[in-house]
Amino acid sequence: MKHDASIPALPCVELEPTLEFYGRLGFEVTYRQRAPNPYAATRRGGAQLHFFGLKELKPEEGYSCCLIIVEEVEKLHEGFSAALRETYGKVPVRGIPRITRMRKGQTRFTVVDPSGNSVMFIRRDEPSGYGDDEDASATHLGKALKTSRRLRDFKGDDAMAAKVLDAALKKPDAGTTLERARALVARAELSVALDDVSRAGAWLREFDDLPLSALERATLREDRAAIDRLLRAQA
Repeated sequence: MKHDASIPALPCVELEPTLEFYGRLGFEVTYRQRAPNPYAATRRGGAQLHFFGLKELKPEEGYSCCLIIVEEVEKLHEGFSAALRETYGKVPVRGIPRITRMRKGQTRFTVVDPSGNSVMFIRRDEPSGYGDDEDASATHLGKALKTSRRLRDFKGDDAMAAKVLDAALKKPDAGTTLERARALVARAELSVALDDVSRAGAWLREFDDLPLSALERATLREDRAAIDRLLRAQA
């Protein structure tokens, strides 16, 4: 029995740069039409993306988005990042095109193509709460961590995620010491992504000065290491 299928058609300024970009991510061109209307179809495994030319499109104002459900995201993100680094000399985490960052436990990431389209890759078994259990605290910092995570991972708005954490970190007794530590690490990671490396160092120094137990520091070791990897990827 055949099933219905839905294939997104995304606008692009030009076909060739778009197809080259997705080709580096493993998408093969299955159809191409140059006239009368530029149009192309691509496929990667079971995922299909179609593109049509739109000369008036402004990539910085792009809002088109689609979701691709995959079996896993960490190796996929690693492969995409390597391909983009080979192309651009570093992993593009800012501007257009770009790829969002990965951290421990993350179940989705987004690729923004040269025309400003956002393609979100989501692990098939992603929990419906997406991290809500970790950030279920009713403290101000706990709520800020939850909000900033959703701004970062769902909306791709690093600047607003940083502002949310900044406001919470300024408040005295906003949460537990461990929550403050998580917020500082998250804020440092956002600083790197926002091209403010010196500020990232300040957040990490504050993190290092917190009176955390060995077990608490161990729980954040991978998040801290992810910042180092992000810095290396930008070198």
